[in-house]
Amino acid sequence: MASRSIPLVLRVCQRPLCYCIVCAILLILPYLFSSSYGGKSVINNALPPKEGFSVSKNPSARSREYEVNKELDRCIPSKALLKVFMYDLPPEYHFGMLGWKGDGKSVWPDIRSKIPSYPGALNLQHSIDYWLTLDLLSSTFPDRSGPCTAVRVKDSHEADVVFVPFFSSLSSNRYSKIHPPETQSINQLLQQKLVNYLTAQEEWKRSGGRDHIILAHHPNSMLEARMDLSPCIFILSDFGRYIPQVANLEKDIIAPYKHLITTFINDSSGFDGRPTLLYFQGGIDRKGGGLVRRELFDLLKDEKDVHFASGSLRENGTLEASQGMHSSKFCLNIAGDTPSSNRLFDAIASHCVPVIISDDIELPYEDVLDYSNFCICVPTSNATGKGFLIELLRSVNREDWTRMWKRLKEVEGYFEYQYPSKKDDAVQMIWQAVARKVPAIQQKVHKSQRFSRFDMADSEKSELSEDDQVDS
Repeated sequence: MASRSIPLVLRVCQRPLCYCIVCAILLILPYLFSSSYGGKSVINNALPPKEGFSVSKNPSARSREYEVNKELDRCIPSKALLKVFMYDLPPEYHFGMLGWKGDGKSVWPDIRSKIPSYPGALNLQHSIDYWLTLDLLSSTFPDRSGPCTAVRVKDSHEADVVFVPFFSSLSSNRYSKIHPPETQSINQLLQQKLVNYLTAQEEWKRSGGRDHIILAHHPNSMLEARMDLSPCIFILSDFGRYIPQVANLEKDIIAPYKHLITTFINDSSGFDGRPTLLYFQGGIDRKGGGLVRRELFDLLKDEKDVHFASGSLRENGTLEASQGMHSSKFCLNIAGDTPSSNRLFDAIASHCVPVIISDDIELPYEDVLDYSNFCICVPTSNATGKGFLIELLRSVNREDWTRMWKRLKEVEGYFEYQYPSKKDDAVQMIWQAVARKVPAIQQKVHKSQRFSRFDMADSEKSELSEDDQVDS
């Protein structure tokens, strides 16, 4: 009995030497091939394969990986985050403004063969309606490249939101003048007709307009209609010309401008490659919150390595601004007539660390994006203190600036409008922001329908009463 208490290895090793060796190998081998020998992963600590070396995988694993990669590169409607119903408005509300006349058979151009071009210059910075509409039109193409956050559905009962394809910013820019003897502009007439159309639709009556998306990115767009459409989700550049009862962060979305300067591709400039400390070029004398521009100009105009000048994007203005921002460490984004400015997005595309001086500004996707990692925000009261701003910027060391510069290069794609849209670009990020609003929208719609049964009953009673009066 005593021999049974002897450990296995010792008992085996009482036999010939070869038995000891075999048993030792059998006991040690599992540890050698374990993925966690000694508390560390043997596989993870291995040297990476040399360039060109192919690691063999079983066929099913390779097939699954291929399918996952394919899904990242194409639109799969059934997996879209957002289902969108889009009204088939007449061309005068959208592509008709771009010169597209159509053939009378469809209200939409065949964007597979030719895409109507959008006007450039300052029109382009508020062109979000154009890019979002193109994205929806292409979302059902079977061969569409790139992923899709939103997909268009034909049945509004299946939709999460209802999209109103009115190019309101372009309408505001082009059709706001009144031509006598007319007493209203084309822009005003289009808005009036749109309100009459929307409020008569079944989709509007179901939700009271709460799930409708209205694009009003230009600060002056939808001026006549915004009160009537206030239950809707507005996609705006800022809240500068809206009262809180009409537009607010609870229900609405802030979208980026389309940048106008040239994107800095393959930027390896770094701290020493940007000799200008601070850059600003634009209108200096503005209204409202933009009055601070004149104060800052007076404070900074004589500072060395600071470029602060009046200018526009006309003629060579875009090229000059691109060169200036590409060679500057910091770029000023100061409130203008409204809290927001396209310069923020020009700075991001230039990898020039934005310095935001606008107390009432709201920033795109700020519920998921931390701007403090790549921007410097300064209260106006501090920025206008003598010497404060320039001392603050000179105190930013190489390491901190480089960290923000690298982060700018990581996030710049979130602010890029393009067609076809790409993963997590501005179009997809806006749709994602809309998707995050859907639960709150549904809650409001459901809440509004609590007593709908009694409203219907009252309506039926009223009709019966009228019939009785007619009969009598």
